[in-house]
Amino acid sequence: MSRVRIAPSLLAADVARLGEEVRAVERAGADWLHLDIMDGHFVPNISFGPGLVKGLRAHCALPFDVHLMIAPADPYLAAFAEAGARVISLHPEAGPHLHRSLQSIRALGCQAGVVLNPATPVSAVEHVLDLVDLILVMTVNPGFGGQSFLASQLPKIAALRRMIAASGREIALEVDGGVTAETAPACIAAGADVLVAGTAVFGAPDYAAAIVALRGGG
Repeated sequence: MSRVRIAPSLLAADVARLGEEVRAVERAGADWLHLDIMDGHFVPNISFGPGLVKGLRAHCALPFDVHLMIAPADPYLAAFAEAGARVISLHPEAGPHLHRSLQSIRALGCQAGVVLNPATPVSAVEHVLDLVDLILVMTVNPGFGGQSFLASQLPKIAALRRMIAASGREIALEVDGGVTAETAPACIAAGADVLVAGTAVFGAPDYAAAIVALRGGG
């Protein structure tokens, strides 16, 4: 497997100095910046919108990995693409036509992702693999940072890795939720190649050391 990519989640950053925070994780060796977009409807929390994403673009050259926890998602795809998203991921439950939504993301020039909640089956993505660049497995219920890792999702990660291999496509397999230096090895062993980490990075005294630890020390 190629080098594991680390995507620190902005949700855990110091909101009073976000520009400084994203510059710091970029210097520390992060590969992507993960942006959790919450609407208080699809999930029980509100975070930020395309305006903040656009504002951060001037502070950071990392690819922006935008995770839409909003419903409906389709009306906002263009705004996040224009704000500087590289990847836009959404949930199958966030709209009636997942296939069409993925087509729309790609038409906007972004990579398209599908997010699977803990109760969402692997089969939800099976028939759209030709439009998918990333699959994100939630190892907590979405909405809040700092939750405990759900080890029950490890077989799902492994099943998705087998599905991706059988497809012959290059699809990133991302994990988000309770990812720490202790839980990361199991995610990587199951087949994940992108790890989202919030407090494990932004809550650490040394961001660079935290990112190295998440990769398994190398």
